[in-house]
Amino acid sequence: MKKLDDFRLKLGNNELVPIMVGGMGVDISTTELALVAARLGGIGHISDAMVPAVTDRLYKTKFVKQKLKKYKYNANNDDKSVVQFNLDNLAEATKMHVSKTMQQKQGDGMIFINCMEKLTMNNPLGTLEVRLKSAMDAGIDGISLSAGLHLSSFGLIKDHPRFREVKLGIIVSSTRALNLFLRKTARLNRLPDFIVVEGPLAGGHLGFGMDWAKYDLKILTREVIDFLAEKEFSIPVITAGGIFTGSDAVEYMELGAAAVQVATRFTVTKECGLPDKVKQKYFKADEDDIEVNQISPTGYPMRMLKKCPALHSGVAPNCEAFGYLLNAKGSCDYIAAYNAELAKHPTAKKIIVKGKTCLCYHMRKFNCWTCGYYTYQLKNTSLKLENGDYQMLDAEHVFKDYQFSVNNQVKLPEPEVD
Repeated sequence: MKKLDDFRLKLGNNELVPIMVGGMGVDISTTELALVAARLGGIGHISDAMVPAVTDRLYKTKFVKQKLKKYKYNANNDDKSVVQFNLDNLAEATKMHVSKTMQQKQGDGMIFINCMEKLTMNNPLGTLEVRLKSAMDAGIDGISLSAGLHLSSFGLIKDHPRFREVKLGIIVSSTRALNLFLRKTARLNRLPDFIVVEGPLAGGHLGFGMDWAKYDLKILTREVIDFLAEKEFSIPVITAGGIFTGSDAVEYMELGAAAVQVATRFTVTKECGLPDKVKQKYFKADEDDIEVNQISPTGYPMRMLKKCPALHSGVAPNCEAFGYLLNAKGSCDYIAAYNAELAKHPTAKKIIVKGKTCLCYHMRKFNCWTCGYYTYQLKNTSLKLENGDYQMLDAEHVFKDYQFSVNNQVKLPEPEVD
């Protein structure tokens, strides 16, 4: 009976345990979580989602406060085009988060950063370039390009001295998206170092429409592998979305994948950035507590727990402080939805917005409980305590369970002694 540890992921000169922990923002995939994966010989992710707000919380910077002070005069204006991110501050925040993580790295594994194209920040190309280059400046091992086609991303960093050194990969959900990316970047003579194929059972934003259920990760993975073989491209394929046990992972390795990306089971570890009370919501969730909806202003469907505080919350847009999803014209679908409801109920003390949610506010507050399809099985991975809660897990325990388990088994933790 094969186990995941029987395989290895080769990235250039690096030979790794074929486990990649996904890059969940905003600081859900923490430095601590990434460090565990790297120490154990795999790949850990941090995320650059809302990185100025993250460094404010972790390192006591004041980037958000400074931005709000500068643009507070515009708070009652529907037009947010004047609200721009200070690129020097963005670079400083990114470098700080990455460098402080890399300075603590131990072991033979690697640490990557997840970079979402949909974080348009009222200056899509300018802010994306700064985030990418600053992470490279700070010594990141690799970058996963997510939430978008990233047709311009390689071009933005082609002159960076580490352009051919840093491991660069893209997350796709179809061969069509991958082909568009490869055709666009062909002139740079720089192939991606890895490709993550993310299926319809993943958590958070999905690369599918509301017909997501008709897609199958095994078919998608095989299609990408065959496409690359046809093009004679030797690029490792990492599969993601709904891989709950080590045995699940082995099935994809035998299908031709080079590694697996996993996240859901790490949301309830001590190293994860979610508050403990939210982790208990994940533990206690049943299958019918999970839904895929269209409340994200990005336009992508999103999987989450139905009872999370972000749903139907009508908080006033605070783009002067945040504004991470503002497009190049200074607008956002949530602003439009909020203003439409405000116009209908001008004297209401509380506004309910059902169509969209303010991701900037709610992700920062950990109120948007995005989750993977198999979150309802998390209760089967731990011990139920006398008070009805579940024992938190160690990230090392979960990592090694993926690495060594067989027969679809999940190893329970040892009971903690008070």
